[in-house]
Amino acid sequence: MSGWPILTTILLAPVAGAILIMLVPREKEELAKTIAATTTLVSMALSLWVWGTYDRSTGGFQFVEHVPWIPDLGVSYSLGVDGISVPMLVLTTLIGFSAVFASWRVAHRVKEFFSLFLLLLTGVMGTFVTTDLFIFFLFYEVVVIPIYLLIIMYGSSKRVTKEYAGMKLTIYLLVGSAFLLVGMISLFVKSGEILGYPSMDVLTLAALDFPVGFQVFVFALMAFGFGTLLSMFPFHAWSPDGYAGAPTAVSMVHAGVLKKIGGYALIRFGIWLLPQGAAYVAPLIAVLAIGNVVYAAFICLAQKDLKYIVGYSSVSHMGYVLLGLAALNLVSVNGAVMMMFGHGVMAALFFAMVGNLYDKSHTRNVDDFGGLAHRMPRLAFGFMLAGLASLGLPGLVNFIGEFTIFVGSFGVYRVFTVLAVSGIILTALYVLRALGNILFGPLREEWSHLEDLKGVEMVPLVVLGAAIIVGGLAPFSLMDIINLGVGDIVAHIGPLQLGGIGWFR
Repeated sequence: MSGWPILTTILLAPVAGAILIMLVPREKEELAKTIAATTTLVSMALSLWVWGTYDRSTGGFQFVEHVPWIPDLGVSYSLGVDGISVPMLVLTTLIGFSAVFASWRVAHRVKEFFSLFLLLLTGVMGTFVTTDLFIFFLFYEVVVIPIYLLIIMYGSSKRVTKEYAGMKLTIYLLVGSAFLLVGMISLFVKSGEILGYPSMDVLTLAALDFPVGFQVFVFALMAFGFGTLLSMFPFHAWSPDGYAGAPTAVSMVHAGVLKKIGGYALIRFGIWLLPQGAAYVAPLIAVLAIGNVVYAAFICLAQKDLKYIVGYSSVSHMGYVLLGLAALNLVSVNGAVMMMFGHGVMAALFFAMVGNLYDKSHTRNVDDFGGLAHRMPRLAFGFMLAGLASLGLPGLVNFIGEFTIFVGSFGVYRVFTVLAVSGIILTALYVLRALGNILFGPLREEWSHLEDLKGVEMVPLVVLGAAIIVGGLAPFSLMDIINLGVGDIVAHIGPLQLGGIGWFR
């Protein structure tokens, strides 16, 4: 496949699917769903091929595509993947393929739903594979529009209206993107002063030695922008309402990969381009990370709505990712990337199971259920697998990510790491309580008619469940490639200055 633009093909497959779906007669709903499944299958297969053939002996950016677009602004259509972006690309395609089948029951404006969803997937994948800041921002904006339309057109929520959830999510993301834009323009202008010509190319920017004060200013902007996207405390309020208001497929993508754009970009454009700025701001990020872990976990304990439980749980887990990034060493950042992958498949499976149960019962209140494991053993297995992965059980994918973060962070933030470990106990409390109420005990009479997962409903459980188990039993299959990408960036950090990292040791 030498010379074949495989990354562009991965991006365009869902776009082609969206166009084909719009050409299908409205009454051919099954055909529209089949097209969505086929095109996401193409992207998933090709992303797995990229993962399998990525040359681990050389590392760096591979499958590179570069086409000059706006030379005067230093903007190019530049794509490439390294050890960090490959797992994120695979994560997106696994969840995208699974989410199509989790949405098989959609019966209202089917063509519009799957077309918008495929465009959303293209935007998310694009953020992970581009090496140009301007193109990254374009893909980011492509994400915001479809997700807003999908929530207000197909969402459902009792605590807040879907319109409120969609608007709140969009405003938060746009405010965050405004800070990103200011940071990007600052990098663009400063690169022009240093090089004599401006550039948006990440590889070019990474080779520049920006003044320390400039790095602190721009990294702070990016930390706010990407932190908001990652649902960093206290800028997380948009996230649980967004989960609750979104249709199942969007909740899966939202929790599975949308937040990961924030973590990925914080590494790629923050730590890599502005290492001294990252070192200065890192202690503040560590403080906010503990806010994520502890505050969101306590909120989970008070929730009854399944989507809000999973939503706040995701906010809590993102605290682990932030702590790993704030420690700024190879082990902790490796763990953060592994955690992003593990949490992505776990949260997507959780939302797929919640969505299936809600479609059949029309309630998400954990106190309304009981004994479903007797009636729905496959659904119960999916809930248990996601729940145990959320706890960080050894042998499942989240364990290695959490453990590596704690090991890497302990030498930098001892007190914070101990506090973060306490989050595991809180997670066990709210997850086991919720699963116990839903799955065990006597079966309540009103749910004796519910049918278990069958046919296409099994696809999310099989695909995401396999990723959880394989990632847990063979973590080296992910860690070897992650280590290559993170190693290049951590080596770029060099000796830390300003002593900022030592404030909270």
